[in-house]
Amino acid sequence: MPRTLGRRPAGREAALAERLQKAMASAGVASRRSCEELIRQGRVQVNGVTVTELGTQVDLSTDRVTVDGRPIPRQASAVYLMVNKPRGFLSTARDERGRPTVMDLVPPGDRVYPVGRLDLDSEGLILLTNDGELANLLAHPRYEHEKEYRALVRGVPCEALLQKLRQGIDLEDGLATADRVLLEQAGPQASWLRLVLHQGRKRQVRRMCEAIGHPVQRLIRVRVGPLELGDLPSGHYRSLTRPEIDQLMRMKEKP
Repeated sequence: MPRTLGRRPAGREAALAERLQKAMASAGVASRRSCEELIRQGRVQVNGVTVTELGTQVDLSTDRVTVDGRPIPRQASAVYLMVNKPRGFLSTARDERGRPTVMDLVPPGDRVYPVGRLDLDSEGLILLTNDGELANLLAHPRYEHEKEYRALVRGVPCEALLQKLRQGIDLEDGLATADRVLLEQAGPQASWLRLVLHQGRKRQVRRMCEAIGHPVQRLIRVRVGPLELGDLPSGHYRSLTRPEIDQLMRMKEKP
């Protein structure tokens, strides 16, 4: 049975310590939630001792932390990359079947990982970072950050159906709503909708549009919280600007 490292006593040394899962996330191992799972699975050791207690305190300047036997870096500079994910790319760090992922679109040197998910057939903005605290803040459903999409749907939805999207659609996992829905461009065979949501259910936009009889043919995420995709070409990435990073830091400071 894996051993559990005891909590550190209060004192001068404890002032530099932080929770193990937070330290791992800050070092770019994975999101905080994923780090918690690694700890629960007994895959993390601190100074040679297997740790399964989430509240364990560590100081990366003095403690040696390993995951599956591999040491994590003692300190990592924060990296924030925006990627315009094309169709056919997975929004995961790796794929056992060898399919392309968003990690193939960025330089291999930085230890970053995707924040949140986009379907294989969906396109648009996805953030890659090694800031585990921010990743948890943006990805966890309880924070309900706005996400904005452009959806090409079959046919032309009438105003009554658009209002139905705003009021809510009963899906198998509960009521799904869109905060704002706009018919952006109507064509003879298909129309562009712009939708803003704060819920984060799996394939939510696709399922909602399917429910009103106008299935999605193309889906592009153009905004996540304060971050906007803008004119970033498909398949390309860029570093976040200083003002964008400052906006994210203010989100982290909110209670």
